[in-house]
Amino acid sequence: MNIRNTKQRTMIKEFLMTRTDHPTADVVFEKVRKTNPNISLGTVYRNLTVLADIGEIDRLKLGDGVDHFDANTSKHFHFICKKCGCVQDIFDFDESTLPTIKNFEGQIEGHVTYFYGTCEHCLEHKTS
Repeated sequence: MNIRNTKQRTMIKEFLMTRTDHPTADVVFEKVRKTNPNISLGTVYRNLTVLADIGEIDRLKLGDGVDHFDANTSKHFHFICKKCGCVQDIFDFDESTLPTIKNFEGQIEGHVTYFYGTCEHCLEHKTS
């Protein structure tokens, strides 16, 4: 698939590469619009979709009804805080601790694993 690289797509990807908080399309739009006031929300959505489809970014479905985006496509997992909703990367995880799949005849090509709990910040600021 030969996809032309546009100024808007480059701007969106460069913005995502500066973030580790896994922003939504609306957040990307608000931030990119500060540099390029003529960009539309539709353009941001279309370019995020293209970037995800060609594997240059990851689209995360975290259960909150909106897609989040991650420019770091290296192998890692995600932690979602159930209190504040922050999303954090987990790089040092031993996959051998994941459950073994039994009685499956197909070929698994990948998986998505999300961890849920309370982040360090929420634990430190816990109200009694």
